[in-house]
Amino acid sequence: MKFIWVIHAKRMKQLSLIIVMALFAAGFLYIERAQLPVFSTSEGPQAFYKAETDDNRIALTFNLSWGDKQVGPILDVLTQKGVDQATFFVSASWAERYPDLVKQIKEAGHLIGSHGYQYKSYTSWEDEKVRKDLVRSKQVLTELAGEKPTLLRPPNGAFDKRILALAEKQDYSVVHWSVDSLDYQNPGVDVIVDNVVNNTTSGDVLLFHASDSVKQTDKALPIVIDQLKEKGFTFISVEELMASTEAESEEIK
Repeated sequence: MKFIWVIHAKRMKQLSLIIVMALFAAGFLYIERAQLPVFSTSEGPQAFYKAETDDNRIALTFNLSWGDKQVGPILDVLTQKGVDQATFFVSASWAERYPDLVKQIKEAGHLIGSHGYQYKSYTSWEDEKVRKDLVRSKQVLTELAGEKPTLLRPPNGAFDKRILALAEKQDYSVVHWSVDSLDYQNPGVDVIVDNVVNNTTSGDVLLFHASDSVKQTDKALPIVIDQLKEKGFTFISVEELMASTEAESEEIK
């Protein structure tokens, strides 16, 4: 799958500014709050964010890096709604503090992916520091979950060509998302529901959070699941979605 940063800019008055933007566009730091997909290069490592499929299968994912209050209620909703193949991208430093919750997630049938060890953006780090963080995260999660993680969502969703290459060397597949619930903004249950239900199409990877910073996710989630099921969507694992079809892509020019 091929990815590229897309920057939509309004009319720029000076040619020099246009040139500067063009030079830095490919390496521009992606922050999770920005609502733009991240892409890779035309060759080399790839990142997954959406599948090309028309069978209405989608994947539910959660980022988790802080607190222990929201995980239980979210797991309860998933169990009640019969969704047992979500993916939790877990910060390994969090996992060390809450090993029982890691076990709960695993025992509920969900997949645990890496969200790095420290919750710091890799794009601001040197290669060796990123490598060490990836290795440490893998060691911790393997020990606590009993299975080596193969999926990586970098902290803050921030990555570029360099991070993709480093992740590949550690046998990680980088997973982004195509639909953002924006639940971290705590905008209200109805807004979260609309953000997801109105924008989901076949093959999408949905982003939610399970950290204590989200206060409305456990209330919005059952409504989201019910409405998407009514629309004919089926929830499967990210791994199954990745294996089912080729990923959507765009190429760096």
